[in-house]
Amino acid sequence: MDTEVDNLQTEKIRFAGISGSLRAGSLNTKLLRSASRLLPENTEMEIVEIGTLPLYNSDLEGDSLPLSVLKFRESLGRADALVLVSPEYNYSIPGTLKNAIDWASRGKDSPIFGKAVALMGATMGKWGTARMQLAFRPVFQCLDMTPVNKPEVLVAEAADKFDESGHLRDETTEALIRRQLRALKTLVVNSRKLKEEEHLINS
Repeated sequence: MDTEVDNLQTEKIRFAGISGSLRAGSLNTKLLRSASRLLPENTEMEIVEIGTLPLYNSDLEGDSLPLSVLKFRESLGRADALVLVSPEYNYSIPGTLKNAIDWASRGKDSPIFGKAVALMGATMGKWGTARMQLAFRPVFQCLDMTPVNKPEVLVAEAADKFDESGHLRDETTEALIRRQLRALKTLVVNSRKLKEEEHLINS
């Protein structure tokens, strides 16, 4: 039993990171890349692109999904948890990101159903994507996802917080991201422990 618990602690944890902005100079993509350099020990992150996904259409859900959708879902399927970094459009979730979530949510083999998720956002304004993050709550509930509730990462006036190379230079934001990603890792580890305990009980 102790060996099994130790394995849960040492097994590599994989995050899939998604930016909700397609803009080349996106502050949120810069934030996601910065987050990928602030990961806790024994974790790794794959940044997954969403720009080539078609608009969700159930007519495309036949025997063979579009190739871009298949690759997207496979990338998410390899991950233990998601990191979503997004701007706020019209007080809510950008359509490109919601479209990606809709594709990932479909079917009994959904690669995101029940997974842990961390959410952050950056904006030029003073609200730090608070409304976008609130809009995600019912989505997480529908998909039985477990979000990191604290700390929240809402990066306001974000243009001043990156250097010319696109690297985050704000120590307060860096500290919040580190804490949020550690909390995400903890959710994954705790979920693994629970599944292992259930397996032992049922075996």
